[in-house]
Amino acid sequence: MNPASIHELKDKFGRIHNYLRISLIEKCNLRCKYCMPADGIPLSPKASLMSAEEVLEFARIFVGLGVNKIRLTGGEPLLRKDIYEILEGLSKLPVDLSLTTNGLLIDRHVDNFRKLGVKNINFSLDTLREERFFEITRRTGFQKTLDNFRILHDQGFNLKINVVLVKGMNEDELVDLVNLTRDFDVSVRFIEFMPFDGNSWDCSKMVSEAEVLEKLGAHFGTERITPLPNEENFTARKFKITDYRGDFGIISSVTNPFCGTCNRIRLTANGRIKNCLFSNQETDLLAAMRAGENVETLILESILKKKAVRAGMDNMEKLSDPVLHSDNRSMIAIGG
Repeated sequence: MNPASIHELKDKFGRIHNYLRISLIEKCNLRCKYCMPADGIPLSPKASLMSAEEVLEFARIFVGLGVNKIRLTGGEPLLRKDIYEILEGLSKLPVDLSLTTNGLLIDRHVDNFRKLGVKNINFSLDTLREERFFEITRRTGFQKTLDNFRILHDQGFNLKINVVLVKGMNEDELVDLVNLTRDFDVSVRFIEFMPFDGNSWDCSKMVSEAEVLEKLGAHFGTERITPLPNEENFTARKFKITDYRGDFGIISSVTNPFCGTCNRIRLTANGRIKNCLFSNQETDLLAAMRAGENVETLILESILKKKAVRAGMDNMEKLSDPVLHSDNRSMIAIGG
């Protein structure tokens, strides 16, 4: 196919991919158990990571192929020393620009976010208890995280709070976390524990969508929990507690996947395209770009290889097979 004729990235199931998630860095200032193996991961050599100029060039290429939404992830993207240069360049493109962060460095960058029009922030916060924060992240910084959450909220940013639920880790905080939406105009999103290399996943550690709703219904009363309309290309099925300011959602990639409306593409920090979060198949776009090859064709080929459901793991038996899911990257190396 002639790249000049490509106006949208459509897979063989008719899904149009207009949302690009770019991982800027494999490093993080936290060590969350569900994301990074206890011993860390081998980091890509610096020379094999995308430069700011290459990030922006890839963004321009994807925009030319129909992408109109870009989210920056990591690792922790705010650890990039050239983050302002990247944000400034992306802010000039016709895209909805957003960022996922653990929040520890927000106070250093919030003025630049406002200057460049970055309003949409996904903020990772898995617990409201200081001792548990240290247990999950293997680092301190709980109060700083809460202070920076408050800064973003009070300055009017659109906030989504990402909570990875793991049985025996934090499911007993469901009510407390939903109660954040009573006082703050935020969306709290509960994410099912997903299998990646090094995170010791098994299905018994998951807290399913059904369990979340059962526990919340028992506390609040099912009559007070109102389902909200699904957004286009939704990941979270959203709900609202009567009279609360914000809402909550459940991202059930394992027990109730949203693959049928998926519009997402991932670009890793070392410039490899992943057409599905669960897939271990990658195409090295960065090497191709540096060699002067046709990147647009490689992107299209990757999209056309996308499976209907979770990289072909279309049932729990396949998903539970470590041979299939442990060959994927660790979450820290994919980018949220």
